[in-house]
Amino acid sequence: MPLDIGFGISLGPGFDYSVPTVAVLSSVEYLIAAGGAGGGGHFGGGGGAGGLLTGNVAITLGNQYTVTVGAGGTAGPTYPSTSTGGNGGNSSFSVVGTTAIGGGGGGTRQLTNNAWVGQNGGSGGGGGNEGGTTAGTGTSGQGNNGGAGYNSGASSAGGGGGGASSAGGAAGFQSGGAAGNGTSSSISSSSVVYSKGGSGASGSVRGTSGGGVNTGGGGAGSQANAGGDAGSSGIVIIRYADTFAAAANTTGSPTVNVSGGYRIYTFTGSGSITF
Repeated sequence: MPLDIGFGISLGPGFDYSVPTVAVLSSVEYLIAAGGAGGGGHFGGGGGAGGLLTGNVAITLGNQYTVTVGAGGTAGPTYPSTSTGGNGGNSSFSVVGTTAIGGGGGGTRQLTNNAWVGQNGGSGGGGGNEGGTTAGTGTSGQGNNGGAGYNSGASSAGGGGGGASSAGGAAGFQSGGAAGNGTSSSISSSSVVYSKGGSGASGSVRGTSGGGVNTGGGGAGSQANAGGDAGSSGIVIIRYADTFAAAANTTGSPTVNVSGGYRIYTFTGSGSITF
């Protein structure tokens, strides 16, 4: 007897009709932080934080997914500072359709090569203070703008780098701009602040960097006649319910932890994961 498969098509005797199934893991949680930028040297603006992405995604079992972790941006050089702090490197998890953009470098006091301009990035770098006070622009959905620098002749100071949760503060008279706030997450099973900006510097007071290694924080802007701080490298963290099997294969030597009902894979360097 023919088999009616419900689309107006009948298959005669001898036909084996079956629908192949693709196994999926429907809820994999991720946090992707790009590398933070370096702070500017010599009255420098703070480095912008690396762009931050969080969410959930479905993956296909048996597929290999690439993980890229961005490096922190280089520190802005000391006087004469002919360049800004370096932008951070991008981070990504290939099943997620968006790349986290590295932070924008902090500006400096120097006019050469427009080095006073805070750079654009995941979050923007703080502006320098001579020849202009322009701050960098952040990327929508990932970070915020940097703060403007300050220059009155009697005082110079760098703006704060933008962070994942707020913009960097503008500099004031003998006062560097505040860092843009990061975002706290417990995806790793511990509460950690990711993607905080670096604060700007005045002539005698150095800024503060936005976090430790692998947090995507921006580097501090420097006081007079000194170099800025490098930005923090990024990170990619992936977790899913521990009722599902461990990943079939990984490269890049992620840290693996089972905690709180989750399997947690923490990448501090680039690699891959096959579920």
